[in-house]
Amino acid sequence: MAVYEGPIAERIDWVFELARRHTEAYRSPEARLARDLYRARHPTAIAVLKCMDGRIDIPVVTQTPPGIIQPFRNLGGMFDLGWPHLGEVLAHSVQREVAEGRRVLILITYHFSRGDRKRGCAGFNYDTEAAFTFTLRIRQQAEAIFGARHVAVYPVICGFETDEDALILHGQSGEVLDLSTLAAEGGDAIDGRLESLFPDMHRQMRHDLARLLRGNLEWTCRMRGKARALDIQHREWMICLGRGFDFLHTPNLALIIGPYSPNLADPIARAAGIIEANMQEGRIPDDGFLLLASVPYEEIGPDRARAELKSRFLADFATEVIRERYPQLMARMHRRTAVLSWHSRALELLEDAWCPMPEAGDG
Repeated sequence: MAVYEGPIAERIDWVFELARRHTEAYRSPEARLARDLYRARHPTAIAVLKCMDGRIDIPVVTQTPPGIIQPFRNLGGMFDLGWPHLGEVLAHSVQREVAEGRRVLILITYHFSRGDRKRGCAGFNYDTEAAFTFTLRIRQQAEAIFGARHVAVYPVICGFETDEDALILHGQSGEVLDLSTLAAEGGDAIDGRLESLFPDMHRQMRHDLARLLRGNLEWTCRMRGKARALDIQHREWMICLGRGFDFLHTPNLALIIGPYSPNLADPIARAAGIIEANMQEGRIPDDGFLLLASVPYEEIGPDRARAELKSRFLADFATEVIRERYPQLMARMHRRTAVLSWHSRALELLEDAWCPMPEAGDG
């Protein structure tokens, strides 16, 4: 609870300690060898389009080594593959994998709660049907870009039931595979079900997808016997803008905005409004919130230098949006900018931290 209730300085320190531990675990010898072994056995590259909700942690619920699945996160899981930057990043990622001989599986996700509608996706006003319909449009866009015959890229709609962490796959003809309905011994039937759902999917890709699903089935069966805290209040006190936030999977901690939409001002303003409401309702302390911008880079030199400029730009842009629409929050905003090494997952803070000025009469 301290991560939600402690003083803002302690909460910020906790976040960067969490990032440090994530980096340390990611680049350990065991983790590197686990990734290499996994890719050798399961060569299909996997990308996931998902909501910023910290509960949607696909690597954990499929028991996949960190660094295998490439996430694309945004408020509400709302994407448009026509967005210039998103299209560029996704196309570059796909082309790189295909050039190295790997097919690409794109999981297009939506999420919901069977136990309580209000534990679903706030981005779609808890309307699961609307969220699912939105994913159909993204799948159509992916097939328009990469081909409907699925020679190298296969987009799959995947539901995520957050009460049990169960995955739900939607086949091309409307057939559904809901892992929450399978018993632990049902893993043997998954291969046959996938062949029925995706008859044109390459055999190796089906094999690799089946491994994800068996991992999820094992996870959900294990979780069913444990008491879980499901009624978690929205207590976000961070606005994260950019990419490189894989270490943040604590529920209801951060509002993560991918740098994809041409209109970033709207999600930034929505996130600031949520932060203000959380303070007013007493769900978080009103002593401050964190604005964190992060941009990944792959190579030192110009690539890293450009990441620094972009991170500062994103932070400046968000600051001006908040200043214009929620000026009362400026006195409580703590800003950090960072770049992220894509190879080591090290989050590197830049030297332009910004903190609110003390009000008259303070200290």
